[in-house]
Amino acid sequence: MSATVETSAPAEPAATVETSAPAEPAATVETSAPAGAAPASAELPARADTPAASPEGMSPRQARLLRIAAASVVLVAMAAVLAVRLASRTSVLVVGVYGLAMILCGVVIELSRHGRTRLGTYLLGAGLVAALAADWLLLP
Repeated sequence: MSATVETSAPAEPAATVETSAPAEPAATVETSAPAGAAPASAELPARADTPAASPEGMSPRQARLLRIAAASVVLVAMAAVLAVRLASRTSVLVVGVYGLAMILCGVVIELSRHGRTRLGTYLLGAGLVAALAADWLLLP
């Protein structure tokens, strides 16, 4: 008769090792075998030359630059319309409407520079609608 004695290695808790680089996912190493044995599964960090998956949409910097460019284009367009309207009829009301629209474009540029791009977009849209409505309703 022979007796069989089975011994199992004590279970060790899984160890997690995190890297400090924000672009790479955290490296996880699970150990379930006794010391000295190779780990059963290991997840290695992403390689540096592999492009990271980009999120949908634009980055905040790109959004700010786009809104600054849009407000600048609208500013130049308002200046051109003001010049054309003043050539056809000189009026303080014309200068007031288009001057306020140009000031609003400058405010939108500053808001975008300081990271308030959504507020700037809403203000630019509302200001353009108001300027066009004032031109249609108030100016002869």
